[in-house]
Amino acid sequence: MPVPPKRRSSSEARRGRSHQALKKVKINSCPKCSKPVLPHTACGFCGSYKGEVVLKLKTKTKK
Repeated sequence: MPVPPKRRSSSEARRGRSHQALKKVKINSCPKCSKPVLPHTACGFCGSYKGEVVLKLKTKTKK
């Protein structure tokens, strides 16, 4: 197998990997119940998305 003509220096390799760093996750709040929610997802607590109920969630009942 052929050998690369020139070795990549450590700084050049690290600069090439700079776009692979993890980014912070933005967290929004639900407009109905004001719980933290990921963007573009329905609220897991009240089941609403953009102010409309899209999920029917079961409520916990006491025994």
